[in-house]
Amino acid sequence: MLEAGPLDGQLESRVRLWAGATYDGRPGTIAAARRFATDFLAEVQTVYGVPVTAVAAETVRLVVSELVTNAAKYAPGPCLLDLELTADDVRVTVWDTEATLPAPRSPDPQRVGRHGLEIVLALCRRCEIDRHAGGKRVRAHLPLD
Repeated sequence: MLEAGPLDGQLESRVRLWAGATYDGRPGTIAAARRFATDFLAEVQTVYGVPVTAVAAETVRLVVSELVTNAAKYAPGPCLLDLELTADDVRVTVWDTEATLPAPRSPDPQRVGRHGLEIVLALCRRCEIDRHAGGKRVRAHLPLD
């Protein structure tokens, strides 16, 4: 399921463009989410004329990959991915059905895996992690420049 388009006041006024998708966690979910982010950023550039650097685009795709991977791996049930363009940034939000909030771990170069949240926190301007009815929401604010 995909919804997208310019907004007319239905979300906060600073949001210029929003797109959302639902994923079930089956094989191919992460690749589909990355393609979704790529398509969103292409629309941001071509339709709305907002410049997106190659580094910013790859950063958004990486954050989408990490957050959707965590949802697919640890949450029973579907996850929702929202991408929002604001005047200041791109927001990547993943909603899932696991109520346990992730906690950043200390950096450990010997640890294999489980670095996703560390990566997201290192790349974003701000990260919000909240419990909601039926699960949680993780939102990363990423610069486009």
